[in-house]
Amino acid sequence: MVWQVSVTLKHDDTGWDHYADGWEVLDSDGNQLGFRKLLHPHVHEQPFTRSLNDLIVPDGTREIFIKARCSVDEWSDEMIRVALSP
Repeated sequence: MVWQVSVTLKHDDTGWDHYADGWEVLDSDGNQLGFRKLLHPHVHEQPFTRSLNDLIVPDGTREIFIKARCSVDEWSDEMIRVALSP
């Protein structure tokens, strides 16, 4: 099934030296289903929302997980669970 996933992030971007630079969508086994690269800092736009279009999620998938990344600390330890309903 094809989905659009929109994610709202809040990160203390300081500029090109430290900013949220992407987020990924994972299945329950930790497989990456998609990645949304963030192309620039959002110093004065917090929180901000970006979407990933045409994400293919295997049939029968009932949940996905969102994980954010920043240019300094890399991947967050926190994952957000999102329940899917067909």
